[in-house]
Amino acid sequence: MLTAFPATEFDSFSIGGMRPFAAVAKEMLGVAVPTAHGVLTGEWETHAEASATTKDEILAAWDHSTAELDRIFPQIPLAKFGETIMAFGQWTMPVHDLLLYVIDNEIHHRAQGYVYLRALGVEPPTFWERD
Repeated sequence: MLTAFPATEFDSFSIGGMRPFAAVAKEMLGVAVPTAHGVLTGEWETHAEASATTKDEILAAWDHSTAELDRIFPQIPLAKFGETIMAFGQWTMPVHDLLLYVIDNEIHHRAQGYVYLRALGVEPPTFWERD
């Protein structure tokens, strides 16, 4: 989806007061891998948005994040999903609830991306077709 955004609009286009999609993408990058890493290791890096600043840097960070999730997630022991933990020093909840929050957050922000694409006259990719 990110490749469809015109580079000139990626970090400035806004609708109805929503953040530009570049900011939203950086937030998602700052949540997914740090959460998976924290669940696996108990080491919670400071929750922060990705430092990428250009469309190409964000796309590269997205690819890296995907590879990291593919590496980390299978290592999480099944029993861990039922444990209650404190994530990032501030949210105490069962791991399965934390992961559902992260997934819901990403779905919400991806939907914002689809709104932006349509507003820019770009047909969003079909979300149901997977590689």
